[in-house]
Amino acid sequence: MNSANQYSGRFDKVAVIGAGAWGTALAQVAAVSGRSVRLWGRNRDAAAEIARSRENRSYLPGVRLDERVQLASDLQALAGCDLCLLVTPAQTLRAVAAEMAARIPAPVPVVVCAKGIERDTGMFVTAVVQEKLPDNPVAILSGPSFASDVVRGLPTAVTVAASDEPLAQDIAGALAGQNFRIYHSGDVRGVEIGGAAKNVLAIACGIVEGRNLGASAKAALIARGFAELRRFGAAFGARDETLMGLSGLGDLVLTCGSAQSRNFAFGVTLAEQSGAGVTFGAASGKLAEGAFTAQALARMAREAGVDMPIVFAVEAILNGAIDVDTAIAGLMARPQKGE
Repeated sequence: MNSANQYSGRFDKVAVIGAGAWGTALAQVAAVSGRSVRLWGRNRDAAAEIARSRENRSYLPGVRLDERVQLASDLQALAGCDLCLLVTPAQTLRAVAAEMAARIPAPVPVVVCAKGIERDTGMFVTAVVQEKLPDNPVAILSGPSFASDVVRGLPTAVTVAASDEPLAQDIAGALAGQNFRIYHSGDVRGVEIGGAAKNVLAIACGIVEGRNLGASAKAALIARGFAELRRFGAAFGARDETLMGLSGLGDLVLTCGSAQSRNFAFGVTLAEQSGAGVTFGAASGKLAEGAFTAQALARMAREAGVDMPIVFAVEAILNGAIDVDTAIAGLMARPQKGE
């Protein structure tokens, strides 16, 4: 049975798995759009504090959550839900999806809201979740969006994609609000490639910023980085129009141009510390997904014969193979070529 027909666009009970900044913001979006929301976070003490204060003070201080957002202490939050938003980091999706398997009703759609590629396997995020939840339709939500903007109701537009595009359309209709516009697509691969690759390129832009190389260098890097993203997308079946849209170019511009971006901030840290002792993990205490994705993205590009010199340079810096200055010099010394 077609999943969109089965649900007829009615997603009244939404489970949000992950109570970080983005999970909390999406829970608020769903509640404001009229859904009943259960928000689950692994840290029970933090979840209890959000329930008590009606505010996620760790990530989004100053914003009171809608009363339709209820905190859940365990994954029983999934019981009776019509739709699940899976909002955990890309490298933890496999473990969380495995925990969900015995609790989520089939075939409740699962919308992956992470941006990355699984480092160890090179699997795209929807494939990871589908492997663990084979009976549930899997969609992907991505686009230029900072959680702090979304939770405060500032105008934002993103894309949701599913192989069953009518399902994506139904999800978009259920979650969209006055200031949260959602476009729908059938190009799952394109949407997730845009979200994953732009994080790595944002690290490179942060390096440019941290080295005070100027606005011209940053603009050139964004343009050439986008060319790399499109080549990679073409090799892995993404539609070019998807990469030109919100989840590709739009997200790249946002992430490469703002200090709010965790990946951009991580790149600044790399530049300031010359790469010494800064590899995976956090910048300013916040997870930078691009630091993990860079390894998988570079490996996949080489295997597919895709030239991605900026991505390769970021990978080499993170691996400690070269320092920041050597990477910059290497990119500038590349042979002249037609654009």
